[in-house]
Order: sequence, then C-alpha cells, then structure tokens
Amino acid sequence: MTKLSVNINKIATIRNARGGDVPSLVGAAINCQKFGADGITVHPRPDERHITKKDVFDIKPIIKTEFNIEGYPSPDFIKMVLKVRPEQVTLVPDGPDVITSCAGWNTIKFQHYLKEIISIFKDAEIRTSIFIDPKIEMVEGAKICGADRIELYTEEYAANFFINKVNSIQPYVLAAKKATELDIGINAGHDLSLENLGFFVKNIPNLKEVSIGHALISDAIYLGLENTIQMYKRLL
Repeated sequence: MTKLSVNINKIATIRNARGGDVPSLVGAAINCQKFGADGITVHPRPDERHITKKDVFDIKPIIKTEFNIEGYPSPDFIKMVLKVRPEQVTLVPDGPDVITSCAGWNTIKFQHYLKEIISIFKDAEIRTSIFIDPKIEMVEGAKICGADRIELYTEEYAANFFINKVNSIQPYVLAAKKATELDIGINAGHDLSLENLGFFVKNIPNLKEVSIGHALISDAIYLGLENTIQMYKRLL
C-alpha cells in the first residue's frame, strides 16, 4: 500500500500567527501518527515562517514511523539533516523567497551539484529523494545523480484534474514507468487532495509514498484530524 506522510507545515503556520506553542507541533506529529499516518513531513525554510529548526529537532524523538525533511540543500540545511538523521530527505529547488514549491529540479543541468549532495546523505545512510517534474529525462537524470527516489511534482495534475483527468495523469504514468525501469522509488506530492488522490494512486504503478499537507490540514478543520487521515488512508 502507498504510504501517507502528513506534512505539518500548516499547523506551524497557525501557531506562528499568535506565537507560543498552540497548536503544538509535537502534539500534532504524535496525533497524526496515532491516527494512522505512515510518516511526518516538514519543510523548514530559511525565514522559519512555519517550521523552525527547533521544531525539526523537537519532532525527531517522537517519530515512530518515518521522518521526511524537505528543503533546498543549503549548507545550513545539509548540516541540520545530518544532525537529525531522518529516514528520508527530499531535495527541493526552492529559493528563499518562494511561497511554496513551484517546480522540480532540472536533474540534467544540476547533475554534478545534485550528485555531490546526494553522496553526502548516502554516506550518512539517509534515503534521498529528488523533487522533479514528470518528464522522462528528469527521471533519467535522477538515476544518474544517484537518487534513491523521485518525488513527482503533482501541481499540474491537480490543476487539470477536473478538466481532463485522463490527459492530466499521462505524463506521471510515463515518468513512473521509467522510474520503475530504472529501479528508482516513486513518491508524489503537491496539491493532492481527497478529490484527486484516488485516481492518481490507481494509475501510478509502484507508488511508494504521497506527502500531503495543505489539503489534508484544511480538510481537518471541517472533518477532524483523525477522520481526515483515515479518509486519505482509505484512498490509498
């Protein structure tokens, strides 16, 4: 079964709006796992506008499933990941001024850079995933870079799902098939929701993990966190 990693960035956003520790990020991570999440994802950014470095270190001891840290591999990020030693690190090409992830890596143009970064994490026995657009050449580049997995950037799929879901998923099917041929694990994330997740999972072969934050936390406001996580799990 495809695993569900819950991204708790938005909970940190709510907390930071007032300061203090309400809602508790550690408490949220504990409850997400208790309610059925297979992992916890965080994406700390340099300005700490949601997840802070302290959060990353605070969460690590309570993880009973898998911890996935996403981010741009700056020297500070690399140092933090090596200290925390999560089960997975996901490399995302976001600059510090980006509101949310908006593109995947060009694994051909940045091949030497990514290869060097990935080797650092591999030496530390941390599984490494690269955030990419659903293009065959980007999957092939990820293999050359030495990535253990790719994370397919699903914003375009989600944006076009209600227009033509069959057409919108085709690039992802082809990218997933290529990844399977090259023996690379497949993750996916960005704008996956209760409306579009089921179709995606049914059509993407060998999908190991989806990382979902914004939609899931938004649904939880109306439906409750435990119920929402179980609804997403049923789709998987």
